Amino acid sequence: MAESMYGLKRTHRCTEVTKEEIGSTVTLMGWVQKSRNKGGIVFVDLRDRSGIMQIIFENGDIDEEGFEKAGRLRSEFVIAVTGRVEARSGAVNENLKTGEIEVRANALRILSESETPPFPVEENSKTREEVRLKYRYLDLRRPDLQRNLIMRSQVAVLVRQFLANEGFLEIETPILNKSTPEGARDYLVPSRVHPGSFYALPQSPQIFKQLLMCSGYDRYFQIAKCFRDEDLRADRQPEFTQIDMELSFVDVDDVIDVNERMLAFLFREVLGVEVQLPIQRMTWIEAMNRFGSDKPDLRFGMELTDVSEVVKGCEFAVFKNALEAGGSVRGINAKGQGAMPRKKIDKLVEFAKGYGAKGLAYIAIQEDGSVKSSFAKFMQEEEMKALIEAMQGEAGDLLLFAADKTKLVWDVLGALRLELARQMELFDKDEYRFVWITEFPLLEWSEEEQRFTAMHHPFTMPFEEDIPLLDTDPGAVRAKAYDIVLNGNEIGGGSVRIHQNDVQEKMFEALGFEKAQAYKQFGFLLDAFKYGVPPHAGLAYGLDRMVMLMAKEESIREVIAFPKVKDASCLMSEAPNTVDVKQLDELGIALKAQESEQ
Repeated sequence: MAESMYGLKRTHRCTEVTKEEIGSTVTLMGWVQKSRNKGGIVFVDLRDRSGIMQIIFENGDIDEEGFEKAGRLRSEFVIAVTGRVEARSGAVNENLKTGEIEVRANALRILSESETPPFPVEENSKTREEVRLKYRYLDLRRPDLQRNLIMRSQVAVLVRQFLANEGFLEIETPILNKSTPEGARDYLVPSRVHPGSFYALPQSPQIFKQLLMCSGYDRYFQIAKCFRDEDLRADRQPEFTQIDMELSFVDVDDVIDVNERMLAFLFREVLGVEVQLPIQRMTWIEAMNRFGSDKPDLRFGMELTDVSEVVKGCEFAVFKNALEAGGSVRGINAKGQGAMPRKKIDKLVEFAKGYGAKGLAYIAIQEDGSVKSSFAKFMQEEEMKALIEAMQGEAGDLLLFAADKTKLVWDVLGALRLELARQMELFDKDEYRFVWITEFPLLEWSEEEQRFTAMHHPFTMPFEEDIPLLDTDPGAVRAKAYDIVLNGNEIGGGSVRIHQNDVQEKMFEALGFEKAQAYKQFGFLLDAFKYGVPPHAGLAYGLDRMVMLMAKEESIREVIAFPKVKDASCLMSEAPNTVDVKQLDELGIALKAQESEQ
């Protein structure tokens, strides 16, 4: 039967008790991790968010009623224990922070009983994720998840501390906003007071933080909830958290400087890791040419090599056709993989097809220097020799090539490089490699919409010397944009913003926006710009992704208290769900029956 605390006060969390307290009396409260009844003595591992303490209940130290209750304890009972701290009577447990001590109980209260949980509450759970997420309140008791959420809290507190010391003001921006369709889909909220009108949940605080710069707040930050109704992807959440900031009277270097110092501070305080400053910078075009990605993982080599010039005269149709269509031929050298079985190479070909490739060409250099290749018969001996030399191929290497439009070749080889690194175990999981990617293209061509779209957003400042190209060659314009990348993951991105009306109008023209359309979407920002706007720039981090990498987790769901699954639903609360017809009537909403697919 459950009891009340009757004025009992917890003196310590479990692992706050140290061997310095031997001989003193403590009161601990928490959950029973496991209980072992040895007849005249009961051992209990007591767990709270700090860790585990071993409790000993022995007849004579505790009254009969207390000992009888100790014998009934099961996993996940919530108990309060008062007892004396002692050195461990048995062997020291090296795996526990409290492994040198134990508490000999003289009083026990069962504060709450528990049914048998649907899975064991333990580290590195092997339970299926669907089950864990359905019972997330139990899953969150697991020590590894608790460490992740404690780390997340620590990061948020340290960010606030650092930015406050740098003169930033924490200002909240609205959650109920107006829909601006440029970008991902908005989540819409119907208004009862304005029938037929809708609010949109923010995809980011972008427009409001720029307005704060217009209002003279100089340095703003916010740990902001953001929402995007995006297509389904395994590791994407419909709601996520940004560390958002904006600064006035600055350029690229100023933003990078404050952020490098913040990252160094966070990694030192949270992980004890020293980030070497300044962080390496790489232009977008260099990153794409060397790694096939604008978020390159620099923990290993295997860089892309452009061999277009080397193969331009050859008769191999795949290479020839790609070059004639204005594309390129590029390759990667998987060192030491020349003996890879054909079946495994075929799997790599299928992998590449998943990224749009028609196939992969390969050269496997055997240990004796002989060559096995999928296209040798189309190449002259001298051409093959020159190609291997250009790829720095040696005995035992596997050379893989893609030939197509350059963007597709980058995508394919960039993904293949990471896949091979996984297979070859080239990642050092204890290494944190940062890089700034700079000078992104301002615009990218959308085949779907048959127009240029903003690679970041419509308020990104072009390089001053590239502004004339907005009229003549929009695709060649570089943006004053920058991403911070860690171990192949973009953890943050930002840009210098346009603060001149004429440049902003040119940008809207390049995006195919009529002035009236631009005003319809962003009118209040454009109006504000008429009244004196300072040069300004900003950056936002994905807090979830940053903490995921710091915690060395594979999924952001492991660092979010109550995450959604792939279809944006919550298995625990069963959101989203239907609502009363009465609520819909109040909102003036009628539901249209979905036609079932034939």
